[in-house]
Amino acid sequence: MHGDSVIADAPILQIRNLRLEFHDHGHPEVAVEDLSLTLHRGEILGVVGESGSGKSMTALAIAGLLNRHALDCGGEILFDGVDLLHCGRSTLRHYQGDEISMIFQEPMTSLDPLQRIGMQVEEALRIHHKELSAAERKEAAIRAMGAAGLAEPEQVYGMYPHELSGGMRQRVMIAAATVSRPQILIADEPTTALDVTTQAQIIALLRQINAEDGTAIVFISHDLSLVRQLCHRVIVMRRGVAVEMGTSDEVFLNPRHAYTQSLVDAIPKVVL
Repeated sequence: MHGDSVIADAPILQIRNLRLEFHDHGHPEVAVEDLSLTLHRGEILGVVGESGSGKSMTALAIAGLLNRHALDCGGEILFDGVDLLHCGRSTLRHYQGDEISMIFQEPMTSLDPLQRIGMQVEEALRIHHKELSAAERKEAAIRAMGAAGLAEPEQVYGMYPHELSGGMRQRVMIAAATVSRPQILIADEPTTALDVTTQAQIIALLRQINAEDGTAIVFISHDLSLVRQLCHRVIVMRRGVAVEMGTSDEVFLNPRHAYTQSLVDAIPKVVL
């Protein structure tokens, strides 16, 4: 699974010399400095690092979810020949949630507590696929929820977030992110709040989405054992800089940077 076959195709996403600098109360703070990376079709790319390393900021930049008024940004994020970092808002909206989707860390802050699950899973279809009827949207939403491992999706469709367990809510988020069959799925710490068994199920689900649909996944985590299980290639970030990148085997078996070595040394050895 960690072979080179997935990266033989042309990149689906290219980040060139990305720089993100925020202006918080007049004090500039660099979140990402001179980051370059490629993501290929069908690839699962792991981005690892501790809090403040810039990994989540990179994810939000790819997804077009950063507040442009609060930062200076340089470089390029190229998808389909379009620079997502500097394109107009209407162009960006064309891709957001449809070609590029994001699964967030905490479903309870991302799901609307007052709206039924089905309406939330359908949102990308309502925005991007107006050619679909209400019945077709519902059918697609139920199909996506079933594919995300939700038992009795027809019943879940009419429920509210507070009626579901944490694992079920995370599956709802995955269904909402994949209902329009995006080319790129960004998963930002998607298993942090879950128990070990549910974590393993979510990892298996992401692997299945990647294998069956060829969806490229950017998997962001501080948990190296999960990254080791799931990802073809890995980028290690520290203080906004990519200190190491390579195949999963290269990074985990022969880390070159002292920081990477310290992270690898901290992994419980049973997972390697």
